[in-house]
Amino acid sequence: MNRFKLLLFSLCFAIVAQAKVVLPSFFTDHMIVQQNSVLTIPGKTKAGKKVTVKASWDTQSYVVKADVNGDFRVEIPTPAAGGPYNITISDGTTLTLNNILSGEVWFCSGQSNMEMPVAGWGKVLNYEKEIAEANYPSIRLLQVKKTVAFTPQENVEMNMGGWQECSPATVPEFSSVAYFYARKLWQELNVPIGVIDCTWGGTPAEAWTSYQTLKQVMGFEDKMARMNSVGFNQEKLIELYYQEMDEWLQQFNLQDAGIKDGVPQWISARQTGKEWKPMQLPAYWETKGLNFDGIVWFQKEVEIPVEWDGKEVSLSLAMIDDDDVTYFNGKEIGKTSGCNTMRNYKIPADLVKAGKGIITIRAIDYGGEGGIHGEPQNLFIEGNGKKISLAGDWSYHLGASMANAPSRPLSPEGTGWPTSCYPTALYNAMVHPFTVFPIKGVIWYQGEHNVGYDEQYKRLFPAMIADWRKAWKQDFPFYFVQLANYLDRAEVQPDSKWAALRQAQAEALHLKNTGMAVTIDIGEAHDIHPKNKQEVARRLAVNALAKTYHKNVSSDGPVFQSFEVAGNTLTVRFDEEILLKGSTPKGFIVAGPDGIFHPATATIQGKTVLLQSSHVEIPLAARYGWADNPECNLYGTNDLPVVPFRTDK
Repeated sequence: MNRFKLLLFSLCFAIVAQAKVVLPSFFTDHMIVQQNSVLTIPGKTKAGKKVTVKASWDTQSYVVKADVNGDFRVEIPTPAAGGPYNITISDGTTLTLNNILSGEVWFCSGQSNMEMPVAGWGKVLNYEKEIAEANYPSIRLLQVKKTVAFTPQENVEMNMGGWQECSPATVPEFSSVAYFYARKLWQELNVPIGVIDCTWGGTPAEAWTSYQTLKQVMGFEDKMARMNSVGFNQEKLIELYYQEMDEWLQQFNLQDAGIKDGVPQWISARQTGKEWKPMQLPAYWETKGLNFDGIVWFQKEVEIPVEWDGKEVSLSLAMIDDDDVTYFNGKEIGKTSGCNTMRNYKIPADLVKAGKGIITIRAIDYGGEGGIHGEPQNLFIEGNGKKISLAGDWSYHLGASMANAPSRPLSPEGTGWPTSCYPTALYNAMVHPFTVFPIKGVIWYQGEHNVGYDEQYKRLFPAMIADWRKAWKQDFPFYFVQLANYLDRAEVQPDSKWAALRQAQAEALHLKNTGMAVTIDIGEAHDIHPKNKQEVARRLAVNALAKTYHKNVSSDGPVFQSFEVAGNTLTVRFDEEILLKGSTPKGFIVAGPDGIFHPATATIQGKTVLLQSSHVEIPLAARYGWADNPECNLYGTNDLPVVPFRTDK
């Protein structure tokens, strides 16, 4: 045996000889186990090995034998809240987990509003003070690394090295809602609290749902059948995706008003028709009053200096959500996919002529926010060391709406976004591994990505809740946040997609052991990530305190019960007294037999509200808080807002 082989053999032997039992990555020092439950400890060692597990809260030793694959599983009863404890797991070599507490464990999941960190990109209200005061060693934080998978996994990586004590050093990049929720429970219950941050921004509920459940949800049957037909193999799924995407693009492009017979129509000259409207860029177009998913054409005329004539110049377009094709003086100069990817293109020298130059951008947004966004200083054209800013006035024209197109195929390629939106991908990778780990319950903040699909969400969301309970074999409490007010304010907006999604969320309250935190009053018109996460967490926490821990607190705002019509008045009844903040009740609209809604004048009388409108002689339907960003100022005696509703279901 030569020296290299001898060294390699020695290293391998040393690794085996020193090997310890391998546990899932969420079994670490500082963890919290759910009190008064049965903790399952799964692990891996050498096949046939005897494994002994001891917990310092228990005098008993638990002994099992690893199977032929080296897998073992031990179940240990957990004590009432307390600690610190340790757990030792030995197969001859001992692994010890230290500083373990027993308490209440909550799984905190959803998209970006649940992900939003205390500092980082989030910067919640008073974040510097919040971080400085975050000394709570009895609160433990666990953050799951963003990961995708197409079949259920048994393990997933953790950020921050696993469980950590809550401190100014560990809380800044952690979910703010999860942290503030844990803090409120700790203050009220005085027991250790563990929160698991399992989140990914911009993701739909179907990505968080298992195959076994999703195949039963109307609208997903075909997709699940195709996944199953290729054995959930990623490479084969990618092949299917490109076939589907080619077909989809052909159909979608046929609807684009800016393309005729496959040829772009608006790229060679400045467009001046009345359909072209102004917009200040950079910005998400929703913040400019354009609530739209689909294709939008942008155009700007720029004066090319004489000294640039015949020379290559650079074009920087900040970021474009989601995809773009960019033209200069009638020729395509580049295209890019990805909502957070910087757009930097070269304009060939033969296209650069002194005088007027035309930049045309075909921007495609598949859902959520759309537009040319980023910092103004990143929107410019540059040549010969001179920059000309492109921030400011642009013209735009709608090309085609996603509302008129079939759903766009999702890519299973890669490990980031948009693969994170792929059905089942996040359940498999980030949720399923935890189903062996007992929890007290779930808090959930998601729905923005599913706006526009409210009818589907009515089936999908409760199915997902039932799915998780089945996987954990626990009928745990599930508390969720109803979407906040967002976008431009409108007094009458009966076709609001955001309002419809809020109603779809509320439908899940028909499931036992659920609760909803209403946030219709604390959103921000031009920020989909409102900063007051402290109040969001408080409203979630009062649900848990009242319904799970049976504290004497009130957890729900007034809920619509019934209505009746007499003459020109529609009377709405609630389950509790209504209180007004302000001089005049806001947020009500009514419609007559023609179905056209108008603002209503409201008169509060205890648990009832009388609605009238000078435009509606016979009011047959009423809605409250039914708009993207309604003005709502009615509350219960517990200072929680009236739940948005409609009578015309």
